[in-house]
Amino acid sequence: MNLTHDMNRLEHWADAHHPVWVDFVRIALGIFIFMKGIFFIQDTAALQSIMSNSQFQWVSFGMAHYVAFAHLVGGLLIAMGLVTRIAILFQLPILIGAVFFINPQRGFYSENTELWSSLIVLLLLVFFLIWGSGRLSVDHLIRKPNKDWLY
Repeated sequence: MNLTHDMNRLEHWADAHHPVWVDFVRIALGIFIFMKGIFFIQDTAALQSIMSNSQFQWVSFGMAHYVAFAHLVGGLLIAMGLVTRIAILFQLPILIGAVFFINPQRGFYSENTELWSSLIVLLLLVFFLIWGSGRLSVDHLIRKPNKDWLY
């Protein structure tokens, strides 16, 4: 079978088994990621610290811009449900890095809320990568323009 056929089958299955409340979780996830992008941009001291502690300042400069851009644009796309899986694919390297490389340096204690929030966001991203954007999404409106958008 080809990839397009498999994706269509997955989309059909997800649409048939997709409660509406899951769409609200996706919207909240997108808004959360967007807000993290805003906070990342606003925390200039942390950005300068990241760049000054790096051996390769041009790489850290590029990564900081990638994280900010991916969170801002990707968060909006995930919240709207527009090209959701592609937006999630751009988020995954950031969250994998946060969960496995950045936040564990602070420890696995309950006070390390950044680690736990990063882990929850990573799990939700993987869930929506598989599950799809749902009925309350721009993707759904594009796929089924002539039908009632809730059904």
